[in-house]
Amino acid sequence: MSGRLRGLLLFTDIAFLVYWFVTYFHLIPPNYAYQDYNNKLLVTWNWSFFPLDVLISATGLLSLYYYRKSNARWMPLVLISLVLTSCSGLQAIAFWVIKGDYDLMWWIPNLFLLLYPLVFLPGLVRKGFIGN
Repeated sequence: MSGRLRGLLLFTDIAFLVYWFVTYFHLIPPNYAYQDYNNKLLVTWNWSFFPLDVLISATGLLSLYYYRKSNARWMPLVLISLVLTSCSGLQAIAFWVIKGDYDLMWWIPNLFLLLYPLVFLPGLVRKGFIGN
């Protein structure tokens, strides 16, 4: 696993956990929140990502742990984490497109989630199949 991937995994997985902490305690100022932040349906939609994001963080952080221990379990975990991260970003972007909301404050992080895993997945998949 490259140092760049390790850094991005750590950053992303911790950022997910921080985001949910901040969201749970309503620490995001309303002017930085997504459009219609007080709409119960949008709040529910946002919270529907919680299990996915926690699973992403758990698999990503666990993959880093196993990688440091030179345990081969890191490979399937990092693949799961990256695929789910990309799916999380895609779902959010799809929602914002359908809703017609183009706020860069929310698009940029979700485009990051959608795209950064796609840089690493092909190499990891090749390594997983060739390395065994």
